[in-house]
Amino acid sequence: MALGVQIKTAEEIAKMRIAGKLAADVLRMIGPHVQPGITTEELDTICNDYIVNVQQAVSACLGYRGFPKSICTSLNHVVCHGIPGPKKLKEGDIINIDVTVVKDGYHGDTSKMFFVGKPSVLAERLVRITRECLFIGIEMVRPGVRLGDIGAAIQRHAENHHFSIVREFCGHGIGSIFHEAELQVLHYGIPGTGLVLEPGMTFTIEPMVNAGKRHIKILGDGWTAVTKDHSLSAQWEHTLAVTHDGVEILTLREEEKNSVT
Repeated sequence: MALGVQIKTAEEIAKMRIAGKLAADVLRMIGPHVQPGITTEELDTICNDYIVNVQQAVSACLGYRGFPKSICTSLNHVVCHGIPGPKKLKEGDIINIDVTVVKDGYHGDTSKMFFVGKPSVLAERLVRITRECLFIGIEMVRPGVRLGDIGAAIQRHAENHHFSIVREFCGHGIGSIFHEAELQVLHYGIPGTGLVLEPGMTFTIEPMVNAGKRHIKILGDGWTAVTKDHSLSAQWEHTLAVTHDGVEILTLREEEKNSVT
């Protein structure tokens, strides 16, 4: 086993399964609210109220290393960690909503892209290819596979469609801790390298894909990452558990179940 990587018990994964379903349910709930004219701050309030009052859980993001809100809302050229605020959504926007719910001490972390009205052809293609990148990675997860193989496959799919992979952020181990530093899932890589997966490992895959160049910058708030060339960016994320013969998606939404074998 890789040094320091946590192997979860069946009981721990059962708790993560509950947290994962709650996080998935937040994304289902918020979907109808993603409309022109609503602010990202209003989306944050709706999500936090739902997590606290309906789910009897808490947001992992609120207060995490000083993050001021309960969800991340990353709009258009924002790569990740967008802070909800007074900006109103408008027709043609694309937005990633990233939710992490903590229930009974365990985390479920997931994100989804939403279209505000009708997207551009480029935006639709970027969002679709990014989701394909996520599921290409997920479908490779099983014991004995190396993380470098997964990263290489994700990178290859994005670049084959003339998009680029953000390299400053990666998937991460997760469980009772939000980000387990010992397990990092790069979305690019060299086949045959990296950690060998074992049953009981739990982590996220969350590729960030840019329509332009891969380079990013962090804004003055210390959180918001944007594309340097102002090109569109997309991201999808799921929390996963390595099983004895494959993978379980702990944050799978109902809408996805028919599309996942």
